[in-house]
Amino acid sequence: MAKAKSVYICTECGGQSSKWQGQCPACGNWNTLVEGVAEQPSSSARFAALAASSGKLQTLGEIDPREAPRQSTGVEELDRVLGGGLVPGMVVLIGGDPGIGKSTLLLQALASLLRTQKVLYVSGEESAEQVALRAQRLQLDAKGLPLLPEISLEKILNVLRDTRPQVVVIDSIQTMYSEVLQSAPGSVAQVRECSAQLTRHAKSNGMVMVLVGHVTKDGALAGPRVLEHIVDTVLYFEGDTHSSFRLVRAFKNRFGAVNELGVFAMTDKGLRGVSNPSALFLSQHPQPVPGSCVMVTQEGTRPLLVEIQALVDAAHMNPRRLSVGLEQNRLAMLLAVLHRHGGIQCADQDVFINAVGGVKITEPAADLAVSLAIVSSLSGRALPRKLVAFGEVGLAGEIRPAPRGQERLKEAAKLGFEMALIPSSNAPKQDIPGMKVIAVERIDQALTALRELHQ
Repeated sequence: MAKAKSVYICTECGGQSSKWQGQCPACGNWNTLVEGVAEQPSSSARFAALAASSGKLQTLGEIDPREAPRQSTGVEELDRVLGGGLVPGMVVLIGGDPGIGKSTLLLQALASLLRTQKVLYVSGEESAEQVALRAQRLQLDAKGLPLLPEISLEKILNVLRDTRPQVVVIDSIQTMYSEVLQSAPGSVAQVRECSAQLTRHAKSNGMVMVLVGHVTKDGALAGPRVLEHIVDTVLYFEGDTHSSFRLVRAFKNRFGAVNELGVFAMTDKGLRGVSNPSALFLSQHPQPVPGSCVMVTQEGTRPLLVEIQALVDAAHMNPRRLSVGLEQNRLAMLLAVLHRHGGIQCADQDVFINAVGGVKITEPAADLAVSLAIVSSLSGRALPRKLVAFGEVGLAGEIRPAPRGQERLKEAAKLGFEMALIPSSNAPKQDIPGMKVIAVERIDQALTALRELHQ
């Protein structure tokens, strides 16, 4: 038997090279070529069939668009991340670290959908007994849940054609393989082919397809990057496996808003949605402490209150700047702005910043809260207990507005906060009951307002 010819396939774009190179010749990414088996060219009959099934030419005026009804998954926080629920023909890719709760969440959703929808759970990683034990441990009413322990793509497609389910979960896409290809399951070619075939079947039959994906050590979804492009929605499971809280974030959604956040708590009966996630990200101090400032961040359509903590201490050697949950380069920029426009000297100080609860804040609206927390820790004077702040700080010392400022203020007022230090552009036109709004335009004005609050 002749030895199979090897090729090197890019994990980012799927491009092929006859020999290994440090840089992919197709997309230019470095260290992305992995060895695989060269595939045999497909027969011309297959291409003829695809050409015969191609769609007809239409204009936008001839198409009658209809708003597809949403189907709730029975898990409120998952519906929020999906944009309101499931849509027929929707293909969802969900990834996360091993053991974080992907299979548990989907099994809970299928058990709820089983009452109104025809569902199917395809398990490629676990046996039927293992899935049954999990359902029993979670005390789910899922005795009638159809289960298919299979990894062959052709056999799975045959079952889908015969049973015609409305919602299908594939756990996981990296375990599937097609007999058309010679490479092993999990290779770039297999993942790309299996995901394309399953997506095509879901779109043509109007079924919801949920693909579970593995992640690499860097936290990115394993396999070719094209996998994220062909699906409609990409969800990431985040959180520390040693903590009971999990975050589900949408990075792509063709049927809803991106950057939506779902918050779950892991219990002995599975994942439970957290109705008031702001309580997770606020520390309960008996008395106000220096270096703590509460900000209102926006995660999709949901405003969240997060406590920003700062610790400024004398440096014994080279000053260190460390941030957890926030961008470290932005911390260095804020320290420079505070020195130049606020007269705050931290050149000989270690500065540590932390976002409570393990949340990751990427928006620049956290700048003002971080600056106030640094000044509070450096001076040793705590901020007022019921104060919130948000706003972007520019290099010229100006404080820029944050999007959806009214929603942020209303959320803070709902949770009992009485004062808000915000950009002047976000000042509400009408007073918010129970809240005093301090609007500032520059960082030095914010520091002056802070001194007046201490008096």
